[in-house]
Amino acid sequence: MELTLVEFKHSIEEGDTVLFYFAGHGTQWEDQNFLIPCDDADIAVKGVKNRAILAQKLLDELTDRNPFVTIFLLDCCRLYYLRDRNLEQLRARDENSDTPKSSGLKEMHLSAGSLIAFACAPGAIANDLDEGQRNGFFTKYLLQHIGTANEDIRMSWLKF
Repeated sequence: MELTLVEFKHSIEEGDTVLFYFAGHGTQWEDQNFLIPCDDADIAVKGVKNRAILAQKLLDELTDRNPFVTIFLLDCCRLYYLRDRNLEQLRARDENSDTPKSSGLKEMHLSAGSLIAFACAPGAIANDLDEGQRNGFFTKYLLQHIGTANEDIRMSWLKF
């Protein structure tokens, strides 16, 4: 995933419209927001700090390329249940567990020309659709409205 992000960042030219969309897990650890791919088997072995994406760092790197606008969409829980305090082994959505949980994604600093949207409120779990559905609610409604022409993106969010 790192290579893909590097290529994406280098493809951004001044004045571009940048849309970054992430679906996976999110957690805050040591005052940093981490985005964790759902299918990264090496997370348990190498740890979050070595494998996950620092959300604020990524957002800053995207805006440093001087795009016209940066839209940062995070379809991830802002609460994450951890098996241990070292973040070596992770488990999501185990609300009944005695294991520690993160405090959710913290507020992120936005520069001018940036918009960020989260799938849920801080400390909450993003709603998924019924078993067998491809996307959760956030992505389902995003897909219904993202193609609407000539509409302010902030107004689109009100329809969710």
